[in-house]
Amino acid sequence: MLRPSRAALAGAALLCCALTACGGPGSAKPAPTASAPQAPAPSVTTAPTLPPGPGGATPVFSHGRRDGGKRVALTFDADMTVDQGPRAARGERFDNPALIGTLRRLKVPATVFMTGRWAEQYPDQARSIGTDPLFEVANHSYSHHAFATPCYGLPAVARGTAGADIERAFASFRHAGAERVVPYFRFPGGCHDAAALRETGPAKVTAVQWDVISGDAFAKQAAPVAAQVISQVKPGSVVVMHCTRSAAPTTEEAVRRIVPELRAKGYEFVRVSDLIGAAGRP
Repeated sequence: MLRPSRAALAGAALLCCALTACGGPGSAKPAPTASAPQAPAPSVTTAPTLPPGPGGATPVFSHGRRDGGKRVALTFDADMTVDQGPRAARGERFDNPALIGTLRRLKVPATVFMTGRWAEQYPDQARSIGTDPLFEVANHSYSHHAFATPCYGLPAVARGTAGADIERAFASFRHAGAERVVPYFRFPGGCHDAAALRETGPAKVTAVQWDVISGDAFAKQAAPVAAQVISQVKPGSVVVMHCTRSAAPTTEEAVRRIVPELRAKGYEFVRVSDLIGAAGRP
């Protein structure tokens, strides 16, 4: 996540609600096209995915087709790390019900990347989001620890446990009652490398990055966030934002500015699954 003074730096653009920044695209390139949907893990709803990479590695998607019409996907990371329970108990809010309410009022489809720990902390909200046809729930890991290091100071997932961390998050969504869960995964901090893509391959998920950084993390004002998104969006864009009040307090206001402006420019809001599905069509 970025602080406003470093908006141009992708590495500082996303801040982890845990303790430090959570962002910056990884080094992998998006797969060029989508195939027919793969069989998802038992915990997810069938949705279009990209074909695996070499050796069964997790494929990476960063944006949709540029020639597929003016469509844009807003994505929201519901970040909470495995060790943040005490902070939540002291009153820190890692949720943002007002943001979800605004998306509903404005009828904006969106993809919410939840950590499993977030779903455990806010099960009613996880169920509400995950049963609303407007939204889809995607996996942001259980722990919100780094799958490749260095990664903005995040502790690392132990070697050999990446798949278990992903499945534990899916189990948390099931336990909360979320139903519209798709086989997409966002690496904490966006940090990944070839080894992480190989290790997460058996989870049969598509890793979703972004091509537009909102800069909403720790932003003090909504206007610069909105301006940054509006100026960077292209057909097929995936915008990364956050659904955590303590780390991204201006996001809801920024969305109220972004949505009408992009609609006035002719953009349609869609979910990530819509962009991935369109990627494989001629």
